[in-house]
Amino acid sequence: MPASCFKKSLLTISIAALATVTHADSFNRIASFGAIHNLPQGSDQSQETSPEIIAASADGNTLVYSDSPFEALGFVDITDAKNPLAGGIVKLDGEPTSVAIGGQTVFAGVNTSESYVKPSGYLLALGLGKRNELARCDLGGQPDSVAVSKDGGYVAVAIENERDEDLNDGELPQLPAGWVTVVPVKNGLPQCDKMTKVDMTGLAEIGATDPEPEFVDFNGKNEIVVTLQENNHLAIIDAASGKVINHFSAGSVELEGIDIKKDKKLDFTGSQTRLREPDSVKWIDDNRFVIANEGDMNGGARGFTIFHKDGRMLFESGSSFEQQVILAGHYPEKRSGKKGSEPEGVAIGKFGGETYIFILSERASVIGVYRDTGAAPAFVQLLPSGIAPESAVVIPQRNLLVSANEKDLIEDKGPRAHVMLYSFSGAPVAYPQIVSTRTREGMPIGWGALSGLTADSSKPGMLYAVNDSFYSNQPTIFSIDANQTPAQITAAMPVLRDGKAAKKLDLEGIAVDAKGGFWLASEGKTEKEIPHAIHHVNSQGEIDRTIDFPAELLKHEMKYGAEGITLIGDTLWVAIQRPWKDDPADQVKLLAYNLKTNSWGAVRYPLEHADKGWVGLSEIVSHGGQVYIIERDNQLGESAVVKRLYSVSADQLKPAAIGSELPVVKKTLVHDFLPDLKSLNGYVQDKIEGFTVDAAGNGYAITDNDGVDDSSGETLFFGIGKM
Repeated sequence: MPASCFKKSLLTISIAALATVTHADSFNRIASFGAIHNLPQGSDQSQETSPEIIAASADGNTLVYSDSPFEALGFVDITDAKNPLAGGIVKLDGEPTSVAIGGQTVFAGVNTSESYVKPSGYLLALGLGKRNELARCDLGGQPDSVAVSKDGGYVAVAIENERDEDLNDGELPQLPAGWVTVVPVKNGLPQCDKMTKVDMTGLAEIGATDPEPEFVDFNGKNEIVVTLQENNHLAIIDAASGKVINHFSAGSVELEGIDIKKDKKLDFTGSQTRLREPDSVKWIDDNRFVIANEGDMNGGARGFTIFHKDGRMLFESGSSFEQQVILAGHYPEKRSGKKGSEPEGVAIGKFGGETYIFILSERASVIGVYRDTGAAPAFVQLLPSGIAPESAVVIPQRNLLVSANEKDLIEDKGPRAHVMLYSFSGAPVAYPQIVSTRTREGMPIGWGALSGLTADSSKPGMLYAVNDSFYSNQPTIFSIDANQTPAQITAAMPVLRDGKAAKKLDLEGIAVDAKGGFWLASEGKTEKEIPHAIHHVNSQGEIDRTIDFPAELLKHEMKYGAEGITLIGDTLWVAIQRPWKDDPADQVKLLAYNLKTNSWGAVRYPLEHADKGWVGLSEIVSHGGQVYIIERDNQLGESAVVKRLYSVSADQLKPAAIGSELPVVKKTLVHDFLPDLKSLNGYVQDKIEGFTVDAAGNGYAITDNDGVDDSSGETLFFGIGKM
């Protein structure tokens, strides 16, 4: 096929894959299990844990995952799938790299390597019920993936003997070479004396002397597909004979419509040619398999590919999967210069008579769900995940999908690692709750880190939001149609200064001015030369007025500044997030700026007490004689307590001059956001930052997803009814 025709056919396939299929049944998350709950009683809860590879028992009631940093296998009881229970751990004398279950036997690869040049490890066989060691086979190298054949007769282990990425920039070869070990199994026990070592050298064009097998999987004919990620190669092995029966290059892909620069903005006009360097692989049937093209050395193909075992490429997703990630606000801009959303894991399962393909994005923290059609798979939905989903397992007999999310951010006081459960049912899709639409050119509108919310004064359901300094080179005002489900971001207007993207902004609040423009509150950071200020933009997004904070206020400056803005008559009111030097520890200022007199004033607002971390303000909005204020702590997950909406009657807002004795307002609790933040059955987000009331009097709230940086990337957007 001529190159031009080949490109056209790929484009056609990719566009076809973008279409969302209307399906009666869907997947929704029903529970999350924090891996810290499996830590032994009395142990240090700050110990890092990481569920990486996960497997399920034949009856679907028990999960087993590998926990590399804790050197253990973790067990979870999911007899009640909506209430997973800690099943404890089995400590090992090495690092588990993978786990699989055959019958009543748990098989795990355990890495005991002394160094990169002296790799070692063993295959552990553990009783599922009693958790007793049944056998161990010395593998003679560093294991990675482990798989059990469908008939239970074989275990395959990818012996990666991984390279040192700091040595010669990770270039191959770095011996010793890897291989694949095939272990016969009899009555649930590995036959260590009958293992077959399958040589993988001399197959790939890249690093032929140093193959690094990454992932293995069996089809129903006891054929093993192997990915050699760094080698850009794929191989098929016959388990019975231990022979390589076919092998071929994973090839490359021409990507279009991607962001290729890490530059604090979203720009999906780039293009690249990248090698497919597959991580996970799964058979769809006995002839076809799908690879997740995470990339490593020279890769970063950002999608997934379906091959026939004879070497024919049957489908290439191109940038279509990543575009679904962008539409859902999960695009990880910090990875733009490398591998984008990094598809890493794959799972295959049959639900409701259909075969589904699940693609796990490590950096975007989502799972793409596709329906197998025999040709181009049909996109169905995106599922929210914990941070960095590494693997997934299907339990079709219980209509369950389970993901293992490896990232534990304990050192950064962030979210812990989780196992998450999803149910296949006729319930409506719960996530995403807000998505973007496409531009006239057909490109997705990129968005994330939404930090402030306001409403059109005349159009019910018409809202506007701003992003914060995570996208410091792309401050933007987004138009949101909340009359749709999910809500839709329909337009993105850049905030400009002299016709160029405005710099030195950290937009945290937005208010309409009733004249087609907006007032924006920018949180200052003096050490980064970002001023504390209020900016006015016209209907074209151009800044035409700036109001700097006064000197008598700035001399008491603290790190946390403006977090919301609203207009009441001729006065702009600004919520300051936390107390400054001249505030009592339990009070924070609501600043007032009179647009007619150009004068500043303030009142004080009383904060809730925080047993852990701090409590501050995130939003302020006026409606119907009341001012609504979001008050939240900086805690997430099970530590989250204060995520609330309070009201202050507008007649209390009688500002005194800055520097004088400020009056303290009284507040009334209106709404507790915690049930809303728990409604998707993930971990509780800490940053509920936007709230507004639309022209019909309906309240809407939104969370800030931190630009998918050390975050699951989830944005919750929901209404709380009439105010």
